[in-house]
Amino acid sequence: MKFISWNVNGLRACLKKGFMESFQRLGADIFALQETKMQPDQAILDLPGYRQYWNSAEKKGYSGTAVFTRMEPLSVAYGLGIEEHDHEGRVITLEFPSYYFVTVYTPNSKRDLERLEYRMAWEDAFRGYLLGLDAKKPVIVCGDLNVAHEEIDLKNPKTNHHNAGFTDEERSKFTELLQAGFSDTFRTLYPERGNIYTWWSYLRKARDTNAGWRIDYFVVSSRFMEQVADAVIHNEIFGSDHCPVGILLK
Repeated sequence: MKFISWNVNGLRACLKKGFMESFQRLGADIFALQETKMQPDQAILDLPGYRQYWNSAEKKGYSGTAVFTRMEPLSVAYGLGIEEHDHEGRVITLEFPSYYFVTVYTPNSKRDLERLEYRMAWEDAFRGYLLGLDAKKPVIVCGDLNVAHEEIDLKNPKTNHHNAGFTDEERSKFTELLQAGFSDTFRTLYPERGNIYTWWSYLRKARDTNAGWRIDYFVVSSRFMEQVADAVIHNEIFGSDHCPVGILLK
């Protein structure tokens, strides 16, 4: 089975940049999106064989997530069930017989870190939510987590230290998640692989020089890691400032 996650940075824009071709080429059993920036009725996606689930932000043109799945879930939940965190369409959870599948678009702390305090509250709430699921069955989490965890995960760690996405606070929260019983699939399988990223700023044509960050992940309950055959970063695919990431299950 193949699962794919992609921050499309506006699905309507991505549709004009080859999204459907990439979707069909990747052939995922579950395909999760972040930053859809739309309401479900603003674009018609003809995806035969897939069920579609959308969680759009109340603010139009902002945030938003979606999941397209070939398999019918036992249940679907939107958000964390916490009022202060459930207005921006950031989480969808699908329950299957042997695991939960969660897609997330983690809040950005913003350039001047104006949202860092909120981000810290979100991190604690989201970790608690995942632990609640994990107590019932293993969890697969994917999405744009808006943090490069270690120096190997971005091109220029020294000049970006204390910038949004590479603050000590954000990195520590990711460490807390891993210590709570979760595994970063790509880094677990490829602990020394550097110079491979999932996001590149549109400024200064960062993708041309591969001056990127690895901020898109598949994280799984550590006991589920034995089911993961591979973790892949599809940096050959364009259409967004992020590229798709995926895992293959045994």
